[in-house]
Amino acid sequence: MVPAYIRIHDAIKKQIDDGFWEIGQRLPSERDLADEYEVSRMTLRQAITLLVEEGILERRVGSGTYVASHRVQEKMRGTTSFTEIVRSQGKTPSSRLISYQRKPANNTELQRLQLKETDYVIRMERVRYADHMPLVFEVAAIPETLIQSFNKEDITEHFFQTLTDHGYEIGKSQQTIYAKNASEKVTNYLKIPKNHAVLVLTQVSYFTDGRPFEYVHSQYVGDRFEFYLENK
Repeated sequence: MVPAYIRIHDAIKKQIDDGFWEIGQRLPSERDLADEYEVSRMTLRQAITLLVEEGILERRVGSGTYVASHRVQEKMRGTTSFTEIVRSQGKTPSSRLISYQRKPANNTELQRLQLKETDYVIRMERVRYADHMPLVFEVAAIPETLIQSFNKEDITEHFFQTLTDHGYEIGKSQQTIYAKNASEKVTNYLKIPKNHAVLVLTQVSYFTDGRPFEYVHSQYVGDRFEFYLENK
């Protein structure tokens, strides 16, 4: 049986998705919502807190609870680092490194990074944040030969900037997006409900000379992040 607070969470989220509650609109008081859904204020507060943690609602001290005014956006044109995207939205980026390992390239990495069967990659798992809110669980693979002279921190904290500082010119990227339900592992890292939908982005980034230098498989919380296209 679905817990009452999850049922309320889903109902409020659907109302927002359907446009019943508009962006920036103030919700009724917790007392009124608890009466509407016929639950205790504690149960109602659990649902609201989860929606706040997901970035769907925002609390304003002394004012109430509102539909969040915006999500972090990524314009699907060119190649831009996560750090640059978040900073461009006026937010503070950060990351938590889960693992950092030297591994033989798997079949997908061999193909996407144009490697030989004997080649190795540095594979790292990270959770990326904007203003301390988890947005994406990311697995990145980089050819080992490219980064042998770099420090670990140069790669995990500001990889694109490190490449630029060493004279590399970053060019295009190829991206694929699809939706799926998050695994238990990912829901734990992103602090979202079990089987919550995520947007999966796979991206291969290239230098201007056409060499691929990074393959990334990212899972974004759709409620906190959106992609949009811009054509010229």
